[in-house]
Amino acid sequence: MLTRRAQDQHWLRDRQLVAYQDLLREYATFSMILRRAHLGRTGWDYDWGAWSAALMSASLVAPSAVAAEIDKFGQAVQRLLEATAGVDTTTAPLSQEQFEQAMVAPALAQLDLINAMRRSVGRDQRPLSVWLGGASGRPSHWEATESRQSGRT
Repeated sequence: MLTRRAQDQHWLRDRQLVAYQDLLREYATFSMILRRAHLGRTGWDYDWGAWSAALMSASLVAPSAVAAEIDKFGQAVQRLLEATAGVDTTTAPLSQEQFEQAMVAPALAQLDLINAMRRSVGRDQRPLSVWLGGASGRPSHWEATESRQSGRT
């Protein structure tokens, strides 16, 4: 019985890791597509079904604390999309500064989500203090958000 329980927990952890990776990969993919479109003044296309499926898959296997962070992340991404995806990137794209400003909230939500994921897969995982990946670089307003970050765990 103990062996079966340990196997079930191992299986769930493996499914969580795959789902978390898929979610973060889809976010990085569409955020980079959007960034390139705005900065390159080009059109863009993305299969939103992949993003939706990644959100649902991660939510399905996530513990409640991670699922809450997934929801917050999804809301931040929705605000990003409202600010960036409806813009005609060929005639009126956002500037790099405008795009990076729009990326701040999702990047912070991504950091909270990643730290929740890290806690859920291993208690020895220490929290990250900076965001990694996605389409955000090191925007000029980083210092304003860095102070917010220093108080997080």
